[in-house]
Amino acid sequence: MKKQDEIPTCNTCFNGINSIFKHLSPEQMDLLIYSSTPRIYEKGETLYHEGRRISGVYCIESGIVKIYKTGFDGKEQIIMFGKQGDIIGYRSVLANELACTTAKIIDEGLLCFIPANLLIQFVKENPGFSYEIMKLACKELGDANQYITDLAQKSVRERLAEILLHLTDKFGLDTYQTLQISLTREELANIVGTATESVIRLLSDFKQSGLIDLQGRKIKILDMNGLKHISNAFP
Repeated sequence: MKKQDEIPTCNTCFNGINSIFKHLSPEQMDLLIYSSTPRIYEKGETLYHEGRRISGVYCIESGIVKIYKTGFDGKEQIIMFGKQGDIIGYRSVLANELACTTAKIIDEGLLCFIPANLLIQFVKENPGFSYEIMKLACKELGDANQYITDLAQKSVRERLAEILLHLTDKFGLDTYQTLQISLTREELANIVGTATESVIRLLSDFKQSGLIDLQGRKIKILDMNGLKHISNAFP
C-alpha cells in the first residue's frame, strides 16, 4: 500500500474527459483541488453509514466501492459498485438528507473527499456542472427503475446472467476473459436479490453449460451471447 505522503494530488482525477468537473472554471478548479482531500482507503473501510449525515462526497480515482442498503434482518442489498471516475454520496448531500445507503471499500484505492458546501456552491454557480450532476442522477434513477422491473419480472437465473453482463460492461475483462472484480458468492446473491445457495447452484449450472468458468472468487466469461440469451437481453 502507498504511504499517505506518496498520494498524488486530486487534480489527477478531476481533469478527465468524462469527469463531471470538466465544466468548472479555472478558478473553481483551483478551489476544488485546494479544498479536496485525497486519501488511500483500505479494503473493509466504510466511507459513510446509512442513516447518518454525510459531510461531503467522494470521487474515486482508483479502487472499488460497494454501495448497499441493509434490511431489517441485517441482510445487505447491493445497489451498485463505484469505480474509477465515479462520484458517490452526492444525492444525499444535494437533497440535504441522511445517507440512504452505506459505502464500503472492497478493493483498496485512492479517493478524493469533496466538502458538501463546495459541491453545492458549484451547483448554484455553474450551469454546466449542474447539468452534469442532473444527467448522472437521471442515469442512476433509470438504472434503479430497471433493477426494480427485473426483480418483479425476471427469474433468479435471468437476473444472475444479467448481473454478470453488467459487471462485464462496468469493470471489463482481463486478457484471460476474467471479470476484473472479485466478489464473494454472498455479495453476488446480494446484488441478484436471492439466497447465497441459489447463486452457488446457478453458477455451477452456468459452468456446466460452458457459459463461465470459476476459479475461487474469479469468474471467467466464456459465452457472452449465451448469457445474453438467458438474461433476455435480446427479444
